[in-house]
Amino acid sequence: MPRPRIAIPDNAAVMHTATLPVRWGDMDAFRHVNNTKFFRYFEQTRVEWLRALPGASMEGETGPVVAHTACAYKQPLTHPATVRVALLSGAPGRSSIQTYYRITTEAAPDAVVARGSASIVWIDFATGRPVALPEAMREALPA
Repeated sequence: MPRPRIAIPDNAAVMHTATLPVRWGDMDAFRHVNNTKFFRYFEQTRVEWLRALPGASMEGETGPVVAHTACAYKQPLTHPATVRVALLSGAPGRSSIQTYYRITTEAAPDAVVARGSASIVWIDFATGRPVALPEAMREALPA
């Protein structure tokens, strides 16, 4: 089976960076961070970013849902460590944003541990249907 490739577009801009501790409990029986924890690192970074973005309230009648997510693991990660998760984004669509993630560690900031992506769609929570991104949010994103 071919390894998944996640290519971060050249025009993607870093929108937010989170610094997160690798907890002892993030590791599994194979003594490295469990693959599912990387999605939690992406999630934490995405939530921090969305909370700081104008018009991106997650408590209203409309808001973001993850339509698709993926991760390509480049090297093992172990405790103790502190990761830096960079969230990048390109130009938004009508109702969606494609986000990308690059995980490195404070100890080796030039070595990529994992790359990820997530398609975020803005929906009406009552109907479950896509709606246009909030204008204030659109203005804060790269063109």
